[in-house]
Amino acid sequence: MANLAAAVPGTATDRARYDRATAHLDAPLAIVDLDAFDANAADLVRRAVGKPIRVASKSVRCRALLERVLAREGFAGVMSFTLAESIWLARSGFEDVLLAYPSTDRAGYAELTADPKLAASVTVMLDDPAQLDLIDAAREGTEEVRVCLELDTSLQLFGGLVRVGARRSPLHSPEALGALAELVQRRRGFRVVGLMAYEGHIAGVGDAVAGQPLRSRAIRLMQARARAELAERRGAVVRRLRQVTELEFVNGGGTGSVESTVAERAVTEVAAGSGLYQPRLFDNYRAFRGRPAALFALPVVRRPGLGVVTVLGGGYPASGAAGPDRSPVPYLPHGLRYDPQEGAGEVQTPLLGPAADDLLIGDRVWFRHAKAGELCERFAELHLVAGDRVVDTVPTYRGEGRTFL
Repeated sequence: MANLAAAVPGTATDRARYDRATAHLDAPLAIVDLDAFDANAADLVRRAVGKPIRVASKSVRCRALLERVLAREGFAGVMSFTLAESIWLARSGFEDVLLAYPSTDRAGYAELTADPKLAASVTVMLDDPAQLDLIDAAREGTEEVRVCLELDTSLQLFGGLVRVGARRSPLHSPEALGALAELVQRRRGFRVVGLMAYEGHIAGVGDAVAGQPLRSRAIRLMQARARAELAERRGAVVRRLRQVTELEFVNGGGTGSVESTVAERAVTEVAAGSGLYQPRLFDNYRAFRGRPAALFALPVVRRPGLGVVTVLGGGYPASGAAGPDRSPVPYLPHGLRYDPQEGAGEVQTPLLGPAADDLLIGDRVWFRHAKAGELCERFAELHLVAGDRVVDTVPTYRGEGRTFL
């Protein structure tokens, strides 16, 4: 396994205050540094230059922190990841929930179509007429279903022989989106209210990969071409849809593409979430530099020899193509790395490096997760740190008994 090092450096002062703040708690534990979280939120608002930011709940997975960021000027609405989560959030008081992925949750659709408040609060995602049939088959009420259509944002070259971007919606052209919008509008009980177009190959791919200048340049060239192509095509799609219905919103972007997405006239709002926690995969961007806000601590339980300690737990890989960049990274103290023969373990993790000799049994090693909200699937609660104090402890989705995926 590669020797992974944190791209955003923490300081000895950070480590000392995290240790002081959580000294009364047993590790493993997870924290959110509220100063960093709030600073990251403010920077997202700055980058969005007046367009509202819809918070991606999968990147937060904690109701208290969703409420905290939505209380700030510049943020409006939630982008959810399952229908069950959408309904739970709507019943919890979140009034504008956009489900970002199609669902086959028949029980959820039965509940949605039978409840006027839910139907008014939740917008579902469609990209195929068969999804309409599934919803109608599950109906237990007559409430109108708010629909968002998803545009495939991938860059397709050489007649589609080369594709850059995630395999999401099959709807690539203005004609395809327009035809589906007309079908939905003719269907009793449905109404198209929005368009979503998530440019993952821009928003989710860092363009300044440490130690890889040629790769970084290639990514920047690809993204420049993709941005230009998508801006033109997204504008054409919006014009076509507005011949069919009055759109309430056009959503695009992500943490890594806020500036370029909000620059498009057709876009009315941008989605972001990972930038609040600033996980390690979001260190490799030129346009912004967030502060690591979500961390977890593992206790030293063994000292097997010179230059090595063993911590409890640690095998918390992120989703995506398996590789070293999906592992958490030892963050504080500096100078620790994984044993290439073992990596991050299911129950214990050996760590190598000079810093190991300064660690005692019971000391803590602080880690950063590769992605954002997935950390919350490992911990039932987050300790909210301000300065060198824990000022609150709040449940994650898991802590509230909610494991949606």
